[in-house]
Amino acid sequence: MKMTKLYQQDVYIKEWETTISRIEKDTVYLTESAFFPEGGGQSCDVGYICSSDGRLRARVTDVQEDGEDVAHTIAIADAPEGAAFSAGDAVKCGIDWDRRFDNMQRHCGEHILSGIFYQECGGVNRGFHMGEDYMTIDISLEDEPTNPDRTRPSVIDMQLALHCEQLANQVIWSNAPVIVMRFDSREEAEKLPLRKKLAFDEDISIVCVGSPENAADCVACCGTHPSTAGQVGLIKIYKVEKYKEMFRIYFEAGERALKDYDLKHDMLTDLANRYSSSIDDFPKKIHAQEEHLASVKNELFQLKKAFTEIESARLDQMIAETDENVVVCPLEHFSVDDAFNMAKSYMGSDRTGGKLLLLYSVPAASYVLVSDGSIKCGQLVREYANFYQGKGGGNDVSARAMFASDENAGLFAELLKNHLR
Repeated sequence: MKMTKLYQQDVYIKEWETTISRIEKDTVYLTESAFFPEGGGQSCDVGYICSSDGRLRARVTDVQEDGEDVAHTIAIADAPEGAAFSAGDAVKCGIDWDRRFDNMQRHCGEHILSGIFYQECGGVNRGFHMGEDYMTIDISLEDEPTNPDRTRPSVIDMQLALHCEQLANQVIWSNAPVIVMRFDSREEAEKLPLRKKLAFDEDISIVCVGSPENAADCVACCGTHPSTAGQVGLIKIYKVEKYKEMFRIYFEAGERALKDYDLKHDMLTDLANRYSSSIDDFPKKIHAQEEHLASVKNELFQLKKAFTEIESARLDQMIAETDENVVVCPLEHFSVDDAFNMAKSYMGSDRTGGKLLLLYSVPAASYVLVSDGSIKCGQLVREYANFYQGKGGGNDVSARAMFASDENAGLFAELLKNHLR
């Protein structure tokens, strides 16, 4: 006997009683089911199946189509000894309504937005994904808009996307009816103003947002949808990007769109409060801070440049005054990157005096090794740094060696002095 798909009769059924038609290991088949199986870009319902006496309860973790039947994967925890489901058992079932309604809001929101892109742009939805953090539709500009006042654009930018978003939300605010019509043949279904050609010939389900004579959207779909567009609540587009020869629209609908708005509004309010600003004045405040930061950065750059020249003069003096082959120059206020920038003018140059220079960043416990090339810096680091748990690398005229402590860094320098002496 063919299973009765209750979700096709009434998407608002949350609980019902039925019987088990057959069972295979952890898979149950029911004579009647309101569990929607995964399909049409929509995830499946989950919920529970329990015995009529309530002693045995199972979680429904996955629902998939199996020919004309529907397979319900179950998981049973803490079953009473000897208790098990059997074919013919009377059971009570229930779906996770929050998950179902979330799917209904999002899926219907996708319909409405896709219909508006077709109406305004002649854009055909060639891909749909309901992700955990957002939904996407891939719009291909291949038809003429059904709106006679518009021509097909060459691109979909954010401005055009937000125009379509506004129109989609107007459909929601109008609380247009969402009608599901079922047909046994393609001939009858194709009389409707479909935005997409049918891909099958029988058991056709058409979802129409608004009246068929003036539909915001009309397309074949097997998913679940609310009875009115107003239940979608809200559609919000996040971004648009070029994708292959199409345009990928990132968006959200329903309660998820509201939660995203709440999150971002709270973040914006918190940031505005930190800057002692209202939300309206916050962009001006940020712009002023960016200008001030740019000025401070320039001032810091000039100071660092002047300080680097002073330290370079000190290093030149050390090179001139020592007979050692290794010169260690401690830099108390330099990062290793600062030390490297200071070393650039010495790399491969006779400014080294033929010596190995060790520019030591005290805060980072790291050396920048520099030579004129006669002393192979990278080779020294590769051969000796690991003696003191150091790491790094480089080439003949420069290298970096990083250590976990000043002590290990000092031992490395002493080893090089002894080696090159």
